[in-house]
Amino acid sequence: MNINRLSWDDLRVFLAVSRAGSFSNAGRSLCMDHATVGRRVSALEFAMETPLFERDRHGCRLNSQGRMILAHVEAIEANLLSLTDTLENGTPAPAGHVRVATMEGIASLYLSEQFARFKEVQPSITIELVTSSHDVRISQREADIFLSFFEPHGLNLEVSRIGRFPLHLYASADYLGRHGTPISVDAFRNHAFVGYIDDLIQLDAVRWLDEAIAGPAIAFYSSSMLAQMFAAVAGAGIVMLPAFARAERFGLVPVLPQLIQVNRDVWVSTHQYLSRLPRIKIVLAFLKETFAMDFPL
Repeated sequence: MNINRLSWDDLRVFLAVSRAGSFSNAGRSLCMDHATVGRRVSALEFAMETPLFERDRHGCRLNSQGRMILAHVEAIEANLLSLTDTLENGTPAPAGHVRVATMEGIASLYLSEQFARFKEVQPSITIELVTSSHDVRISQREADIFLSFFEPHGLNLEVSRIGRFPLHLYASADYLGRHGTPISVDAFRNHAFVGYIDDLIQLDAVRWLDEAIAGPAIAFYSSSMLAQMFAAVAGAGIVMLPAFARAERFGLVPVLPQLIQVNRDVWVSTHQYLSRLPRIKIVLAFLKETFAMDFPL
């Protein structure tokens, strides 16, 4: 291998292709055309004197040589990001953008408020809060930090369990006035429920209603927790909501809270090289402290 031929521009394209799975997808993420991506990859393979990808009609994936160098190139990327932070800020003080991905419900009903508070004490860090209904691939840099209700797995991830929250059943006073307040689990046979659309569920962690109630009669379906909650507010039926929703502020009433409870753990993950960056460390520490205070393990 001729190290003098190595270029960061080529290595950056290598990382993008390894994460995107094709030249065209990598080009879009880099604002580069397909041909330029191909030339960069070819230049890197020439410099390293070995192919790095297996190509087929579906795209490309790393071969054994590519997988072997991936961690080293990611380490270079992390060091360059850290250097950029230092040069831009004069010191390694935390500053810059941090993209946090999580589910819609906890993003809208809990984290948005917490990150507003975070901004007051860390004005130099800008949070990008992204909602997703699927498993976010941190190893492919779809986000800097992923907050989930399950333990994620992936290459070179740092994963921590940081909290646990309960879920209970709720209904509007109007619904309970019309249909009666259940006094036992058996009474649920005569009640309508609000829940997720089964064939659109991408994460089993949200199947909490089925975990709590056997064969609930669903009267209103939605892939959105917010839509479910506000349908229940309008009297559509009984809904299961997490404690972080603070459903009572919307006029919902707990239903058999002493009998029905489901729990979920909260996990936070990031790439091990990103975890070295000051701004990532600060956001991770904030999330851990926040959940330890509000929803401790």
